[in-house]
Amino acid sequence: APAFGPLVSLTDDRFLPPGDMPDKIQAFCRETGQAVPETRGQIVRCALESLALEYRWVAERLDEIVGRPLPTLHIFGGGSQNKLLNQFAADATGRTVVAGPVEATAIGNVLVQAIALGHLVNLAEARALVRRSFEVETYEPHDTATWDEAYQRYLNLRSG
Repeated sequence: APAFGPLVSLTDDRFLPPGDMPDKIQAFCRETGQAVPETRGQIVRCALESLALEYRWVAERLDEIVGRPLPTLHIFGGGSQNKLLNQFAADATGRTVVAGPVEATAIGNVLVQAIALGHLVNLAEARALVRRSFEVETYEPHDTATWDEAYQRYLNLRSG
């Protein structure tokens, strides 16, 4: 599917409950005067590009909160397996993306228990153990200028 077609605002309430997401994406696009994605590829591309642009919006809010730009976006859990979304996130945010580990919830649970039982001293030691034990993939941003234009369209949809 071609890049930077229709986008959806992830803050629209219709996307919160489970249900037929392709239909919801198509309805949003129709209602906002955009081309309606018809093929599976067009719908997936719309969803992934919109997610990456929402990541940028959130990352910019985090920068404001901490008072400096955060150079790296960490994506973990099952979503970290989507290589295309990870690259889109790097491109859209202009930041390095580190993806993985996949089983972050289970790993975190085990580490908290290990700290509580005295097997690990603190959170820093637990994080170091994760870095030594699990592979991650790194994605560097490319072609961020084209994402800047899409981001302006996304902001208009998000606030509208």
